[in-house]
Amino acid sequence: MSRELHLSAFLGPYGHHVAAWRHPSTDLRTPLFELYRRQARIAEDACLDAIFFADNVALTGAPTLEPLTLLSALAAGTTHLGLVATATTTYNEPYHLARKFASLDSISNGRAGWNLVTSDNAAEAGNFGRDEHVAHAERYARAREFHDVVDGLWRTWERDALVGDKAGGVLYDPARVHRLDHRGEHFAVAGPLNVTPSPQGRPVVVQAGSSDTGRALAAATADVVFTAQPTLASAQAFYRDMQERRAREGRGPLRIMPGIYAVVGRSASHAQEKYRELQDLIEPKAGLALLGRMIGNFDLSGYPLDGPLPQLPLTQNGQRSRQQLLTAIAEGENLSIRQLYERIAGGRGHLTVIGTGEQVADQIQAWFEAGACDGFNLMAPLLPAGLEDFAREVVPLLQRRGLFRRAYASSTLRGHLGLA
Repeated sequence: MSRELHLSAFLGPYGHHVAAWRHPSTDLRTPLFELYRRQARIAEDACLDAIFFADNVALTGAPTLEPLTLLSALAAGTTHLGLVATATTTYNEPYHLARKFASLDSISNGRAGWNLVTSDNAAEAGNFGRDEHVAHAERYARAREFHDVVDGLWRTWERDALVGDKAGGVLYDPARVHRLDHRGEHFAVAGPLNVTPSPQGRPVVVQAGSSDTGRALAAATADVVFTAQPTLASAQAFYRDMQERRAREGRGPLRIMPGIYAVVGRSASHAQEKYRELQDLIEPKAGLALLGRMIGNFDLSGYPLDGPLPQLPLTQNGQRSRQQLLTAIAEGENLSIRQLYERIAGGRGHLTVIGTGEQVADQIQAWFEAGACDGFNLMAPLLPAGLEDFAREVVPLLQRRGLFRRAYASSTLRGHLGLA
């Protein structure tokens, strides 16, 4: 195939819908790791490029596991599947993070990816000695320097530095291991890293910012961009803008992968029934909390649920691109607060497709061929059931249409994504 579709999948304990844990089929008794291990096996059997683990360092939903620990364990039970974890630049230090991801990359034999985020969750501040969350501009300035330090640390070892000369008493060649000696506005890091490179050289970097500042960061630092685009037109415009920015940066390939919230049924009516079943389980308190956080960390509890979304100031400590997106949806569809949180309870503002496997595959193909994306990041409403539905009903259709591979062509994540 001349151009290959890329697919990854969000992991989660119960599903991407805010009420997934309340669904009658959801397993609340099995230990979380066993649930994640089952999801990873389904994804690898379907030849997905990667699984993706979103993360917060505060309790704002269902309890979960620390991502680097989890993915290191899953690496032992998989052989090809990419392993992408979120780690914030706001509440981490570069050396520590570089070392952990380099270790995951070595443990997995070159399958690691770092989702670079700046923390849009204000609740995280209190867990790190702060009374207030870090402001948007400061978060992004820190993130850019943070990435440069991490990337520099990953490059401190040349590939042939480890010589293992027992007779000569030389384990590694000091001339091929370099200090970083970084001194910047936010960090001072000496280096070198104390982890050697994996077969793919360095972990893949993923970025998910869609504000102007976030796009600039992604163009300069990322290999892959995750994005929320609810319409074909918005996705096409985003794709063009990001590739133009990338060209100006003079860097290599950039893969754009919007999220897709797919509810797959045996028929269109069955898919709608499955969708409605989850929607009916939304608790107003949970829906309102989700909306308040995603629209910029605002408390909306003082406003009537069936009244309009109030005029909100530009968020200083939340995600500006998602605030703009959700505000546009509310205004464009004339939605009340209740209708808006119901609208985003599953897809969070991402593309939502409810239908048969063929209808979902048609939508994926249409966006891919229209230059709106390089692939999709699946957000299954229920896990593992929604991932199983997608793997069984959608992936084979994409394979038969010549859009998606039937077997892994590489053992590294960089190879899967055509970044090698």
